[in-house]
Amino acid sequence: MNSVRDRMAVVAVAAVSLAVLLVSTQAAAQNYPTKPIRVIVPYPPGGTSDILTRLVGAKLTEAWGQQILADNRTGAGGNIGAELMVRAAPDGYTLMLTDIGNLVTSTILYAKLPFDLLRDFAPVVTVSYSPHLLAVHPSVPVKTVKELVALAKSKPGKLNYAAGLGGTPHLAGLMFAQRTGINWVYIPTKGGAATSYAVATGDADVLFLGILQTLTHISSGKLKLIASSSAQRLSNLPDTPTVAESLPGFVTGSWQGILAPARTPPDVIAKLNNEVARVLKLNDVREVLTSQGTTPLATGPQETGRWLAEEKERWTKVVKESGFKLE
Repeated sequence: MNSVRDRMAVVAVAAVSLAVLLVSTQAAAQNYPTKPIRVIVPYPPGGTSDILTRLVGAKLTEAWGQQILADNRTGAGGNIGAELMVRAAPDGYTLMLTDIGNLVTSTILYAKLPFDLLRDFAPVVTVSYSPHLLAVHPSVPVKTVKELVALAKSKPGKLNYAAGLGGTPHLAGLMFAQRTGINWVYIPTKGGAATSYAVATGDADVLFLGILQTLTHISSGKLKLIASSSAQRLSNLPDTPTVAESLPGFVTGSWQGILAPARTPPDVIAKLNNEVARVLKLNDVREVLTSQGTTPLATGPQETGRWLAEEKERWTKVVKESGFKLE
């Protein structure tokens, strides 16, 4: 009998402890934040992730009375900042705002990373989407996707495309080649600015790249716009067809999102998601994003998590079939 009573006592103590833990966690979430929040940006200042962090961060600071501090930690295609974030305490005071599409491709392309995409990150919110634009140097004699494919097939191995190594523009070029059966040469660059410069100067032929980094060159005539990689035509480029009109389902681009370390309390994540969603509905915020060719999204944690898993499956297949490997 004593052993039964002892076991019952242990169970009762455990139940009380769990209840106290749940109450304290909920209280912490209700009071959150009580100190400044660091948002790691794994890219240099001035890029899309950095701009979004400062834009959204200013609104959160205004609402909460706590500073949202952008911390640019660059290197290894964003992996240095990602590692720093997942090693932080899971309390909601260290977050990361990044191109979550590039994070997905990094986990596929790099054989050894100190983190796991689906184990070590807690999705908070997908902030925005910006499609790639497919453009060529003006000397390339094509005006449509079909003409580009025909040219590449007529000159196998002669046409090339530029992109930062391992990023979504790079994989967009791989997928385009797979879907069309063309054989073209990949030219690695050090990022978006270098990519647009390479094609604008004629050092490369073709690119897939974000609107912000290409539209100026298109307006000046240094790049020729062929298509967008969005699911539907863009409202600010209504006469520009999508790649998907020729290759159904072809959608690529930059998805910016906020992530937290795994095991961050769900109530904290929910509070962050709700507040970021509110900020993204503000007219002045939407105007800034729209001017940069970016569409606000504000999807929930579960939807963002499903998207990460689906993207990993999609790009794993593309990379495997292409045979591409990072040395």
